[in-house]
Amino acid sequence: MDRSRWGSGALPEARSRVTGPAEVLRHVPARKRRLTAGGVQAQAIAAWGSVSMLGVVGGPLLGGWLIAAYWWGAVFLINVPIAALAIIAALALMSESKGPWRKADPLGMVLSVAGMTALVWTITELPKEGLERTSAQVTLAVAALSLAGFAVWETRTAHPMVPLSLFRNRVFTGSSLSLVLLTFANGGLLLVLTQYLQFVLGYTPTETGLAFTPLAVAALAFNGIGAALLAKTGTRTMVVLGLLLIAAGSGVLTGLSSGDGWGPLTTAMILIGAGAGLVMPAATSALMGAVPAESAVVGSALNDPIQQAGSALGVAVLGAVLSSTYTSEMPVGAPGAARHAVSEALVLAARTRDEGLAAAAREAFTSAMSVTFLVGVCGVLGAAVLALFLMQNRATEAAAKEAARTQDQFATVAGP
Repeated sequence: MDRSRWGSGALPEARSRVTGPAEVLRHVPARKRRLTAGGVQAQAIAAWGSVSMLGVVGGPLLGGWLIAAYWWGAVFLINVPIAALAIIAALALMSESKGPWRKADPLGMVLSVAGMTALVWTITELPKEGLERTSAQVTLAVAALSLAGFAVWETRTAHPMVPLSLFRNRVFTGSSLSLVLLTFANGGLLLVLTQYLQFVLGYTPTETGLAFTPLAVAALAFNGIGAALLAKTGTRTMVVLGLLLIAAGSGVLTGLSSGDGWGPLTTAMILIGAGAGLVMPAATSALMGAVPAESAVVGSALNDPIQQAGSALGVAVLGAVLSSTYTSEMPVGAPGAARHAVSEALVLAARTRDEGLAAAAREAFTSAMSVTFLVGVCGVLGAAVLALFLMQNRATEAAAKEAARTQDQFATVAGP
């Protein structure tokens, strides 16, 4: 599917993240930062997540209005005043970090950017002609060599951009993979649903933005609920529960058809939003809690790239699945352009007044969407399994340590 036409359909997810978890936690007293994940640390991270979620609520609405009132490029230009306000807020409100000074890692930066860019490009281009094209072979080789070189370099340099030793910690690895697979599924969700709402159901850009409101509101509400429950449940339980809710919502989406009403779509969005609201503070809190105090800034810095990498891979992989499945579902006799892009099919059908072609394109896209969401469900369930085995409930650990300490004190008082 020709993703160059997403300008009219892909609405911006305006997540203005002026500060990260470490910046928020830096203003929490050190004694309270050492509390369990259900304490002040989780509340601070939940507050940060809630503020970020406001961008998710307003982004699609503003983006839809800008596209309808102006043109698709306006969704990029709006970032200029937003960035200016963020810079002013940072200068006025944020104090200087007191973390240890670290040297830059320019080679690591170049290798990581080159590797991820080449990987995403390769995945995006694969549905067209596979690996038969020389360009795809070259980009795949660049991706493999760059990412392998990055891994080797980061283990040998004295000042790594990404301290790979952090991934020896099971909790850090489990929370990181959970966030990657969560954003992997959510990136594909926004990509696919935006096109479904506009091309299949005929929504305007503004209506499409409004359609995402249940997801954003549910995520905002359950973000706070999840933070409040962390003290009793622990991070692992909350992450697994949230991921299962997301899988359930994505499962509902696999059964959507072109004639379905608002009910199934709203149900799915509420489930996915609730699940994301439970997962984000728990996984982020676990990730930050697993990082040594002297590396807190590094842990925070890794949080956003981990999520962005998952989102980029989700758009690339799930977009490739959507594209290839759509092409295979279209009638063999359909025009070439119509078999590769639902947008082209609908434009051609409107020009030629071919209702059969329009119906076939919508049906093929809906079938491709079901397959795509099924892949997303598998990814989320995989994240739940990883979280179950790799993460530990910090609340349970704290209770066990307290019980052990009490028992030792009793033994000391009682004597031999």
